[in-house]
Amino acid sequence: MQKNPENDMINILFVCIHNSARSQMAEAFLNSLGLENVKAESAGLEEGKLNPVAVEAMKEVGIDISGNKTKTVHGFIKEGKHFHYIITVCDATSGERCPIFPGNPYKRLHWSFDDPSSFEGTHDEKLERTRSVREEIRAIVEEFAGELR
Repeated sequence: MQKNPENDMINILFVCIHNSARSQMAEAFLNSLGLENVKAESAGLEEGKLNPVAVEAMKEVGIDISGNKTKTVHGFIKEGKHFHYIITVCDATSGERCPIFPGNPYKRLHWSFDDPSSFEGTHDEKLERTRSVREEIRAIVEEFAGELR
């Protein structure tokens, strides 16, 4: 893996539809692992707002994402931001909508997770399903972090 010569960081972008839950959770989990040469960020294909059920589910595991702002991939493209990995965490069809980032080459991965914003039922039912997605995301992020070490 070639590192960014500017700062020796491996930059990773997690992308989902609205940057409201899945990409936010993946970013938070990877950054919480304390890998000194890895920085994760997240963005959406469209503008969105933070999913309060995802915020609640993350607080249960000691990670507070309540102050996070949602961002779009187009903002990162405008900035000319370089990423080593761009990882879509939405369904496959939506992941295909992720634009190509100009500039340096990057590795593109796709991890498919159910969308907490689509969950129906009572608050407790939505929270239970979001917990399940949270744990799926945590497991794959921890596995990926092991590969980055």
